[in-house]
Amino acid sequence: MPLNGSAADTAAGPLRAQLKTLLNTHDPAFWPRLRDASTSADDCADVLALSTLRRRALAQHPAPPDVFGRPLRIALIGGYSLFPLQELVTHLLAMDGHAPDLFTGRFDNDTAEILDANSELYRFRPDVVVMLPSHRRCAYTGALTDAIEDVRRQVDAVSGFLLDQCRRLHERSGAAIVLSNFALPSACDPGPFRTRTLASDWSFRKAVNLQLGLDAPAAVHICDTEFMACRRGTWASEDPRGWFESKQIGAPALLLDIAREVVRIVRALHTPPKKVLVLDLDNTLWGGVVGDDGVDGIDIGDTSPRGEAFKAFQTYVRSLTGRGVLLGVCSKNNPETAREPFERHPEMALRLDDFVAFTANWQPKSDNLRAMAARLQLGLDSFVFVDDNPAEIDIVRQYAPEVTTLLLGPDPSTYVRQLQDSRLFEPTSLTAEDSDRTRLYRTEAARQELQDSATDIEAFLSSLQMHVTIADVSTIDAPRVAQLINKSNQFNLTTRRRTEADVAALVGDAQMIAFSLRLADRFGDHGLIGVVIGRITDDEHGRALDIDTWLMSCRVLNRQVEHEALNELMRRAMARGCRVVRGRYLPTAKNGLVRDLLPRLGFTGAGESPDGHAYTCDVGTYRPHATHLHRTGTPQ
Repeated sequence: MPLNGSAADTAAGPLRAQLKTLLNTHDPAFWPRLRDASTSADDCADVLALSTLRRRALAQHPAPPDVFGRPLRIALIGGYSLFPLQELVTHLLAMDGHAPDLFTGRFDNDTAEILDANSELYRFRPDVVVMLPSHRRCAYTGALTDAIEDVRRQVDAVSGFLLDQCRRLHERSGAAIVLSNFALPSACDPGPFRTRTLASDWSFRKAVNLQLGLDAPAAVHICDTEFMACRRGTWASEDPRGWFESKQIGAPALLLDIAREVVRIVRALHTPPKKVLVLDLDNTLWGGVVGDDGVDGIDIGDTSPRGEAFKAFQTYVRSLTGRGVLLGVCSKNNPETAREPFERHPEMALRLDDFVAFTANWQPKSDNLRAMAARLQLGLDSFVFVDDNPAEIDIVRQYAPEVTTLLLGPDPSTYVRQLQDSRLFEPTSLTAEDSDRTRLYRTEAARQELQDSATDIEAFLSSLQMHVTIADVSTIDAPRVAQLINKSNQFNLTTRRRTEADVAALVGDAQMIAFSLRLADRFGDHGLIGVVIGRITDDEHGRALDIDTWLMSCRVLNRQVEHEALNELMRRAMARGCRVVRGRYLPTAKNGLVRDLLPRLGFTGAGESPDGHAYTCDVGTYRPHATHLHRTGTPQ
């Protein structure tokens, strides 16, 4: 890739000088400053210069343990030269908290590397493989005037070949696959006929990209190079000279976009999107201050450009509930005044029923957010707080730093784009339960009110009329099970993570026991709220069942679901000839809630180690716990 001068020489001078000073003096501030600079850099050469500083720092002295905390084996293969892309990916992964170990395939050798079961790629044992197939594989070979059915067959052939490669690679390696689709061409040829035939390069690539996205299995994650190139501009994203000189996938700016997207996908494999969007009111959801201007004086609706922009923002915010995002309000206001626009103003797109939490008072917003998280039984790190006031944003950043903040402004016409481009609520998958999550949390509030008024917990549990459905994990449930595994932090014995593909692989595995729990009561259906996964092992002492994963949604705490889950686990262990069930509690910063779960349910301590506390429960002497839950479903 042609660059003017060395990468180190092209970095911003003052910033480079500051970082060099921190590096030479072994100042611990070097690493956070390097991370901040890498996150904000928008020039490929600057990021390469920062990577040079990182490598120089590592050569001089080890980085603190908290800098590179998560080992990751990642492979890059494809139909392009993979330098400097591999350097960008390595550096950005390191700045994201990984300790990356990288395998780089040979130019245009990806098919051979995938088909050869003994290739270096498989010996590397990657956790993630990034595939960048050449655009030369994505062109129609017939005539522009061919019948559309003929072109569609070739679309299916190209997309099918690539996805078959992904499946074979995943089956042999167990790795998650990141597949790049194709940037669209920038040339005008064949002019207006470009969109009148599927056989043009433009239309054919679009069709293949769409088919890749529609048909990709759970283990395949699309790196949307088409979107990134279009967003930047197809002309600016291409680099014809770079292709002929060194077989680059595109211009340096596009390389940086691809590298950042790969890092985002890797992060999303085990880090779920945010759950709760909490909004300020005045000059955030409408223009003006309702306490001063009154309901009739606020700017919202189609009577002015500014009011229309606020309404568009409300409409977009409301649409997020269909993805499972929970909405809340945190405003410095009198409660009655804050609620009045939602109750009276005809142009409001949002209504009170759209929110699961509504706080309007004069207390610090950081305190209100903590109280809101406690009521919803969710971690503060799953919250995003949006406000137009920089002072309020700064207070939340200081006193509730776990919360992600987004400062809007000053133009409400950009609010939708600011929230969209924050990428905080991008779904990795969508299930039917996501669109119903607001209702689930609102009905949970009704349950909580009943519990708060009850004086007899046993009578309260009985009055709920609870029904639990327990069933083997199925491929149909895999998306929701993977969501629950990757979102549940508090009621989670080990906090091990699994992708949707990992969950699907459990189905039919004779060595595994994996079942899910669904809960309903007289207030409504909670949906899928629990997962238990165990592995059967045989040793010199006989057969045992090791609990690999046990987690539940915090919405069902103190409902005796954990007792019913253990009853089912022990029943299945006995049916499979296990003499003992072994569990382990791996402490984290968030799962102290289940520290004593296993001993409380009757397990006996079996020792401690640096990676957790071990417990056992004898299958033969176990007596099922009595609960107020009515069991439905077919025993397995």
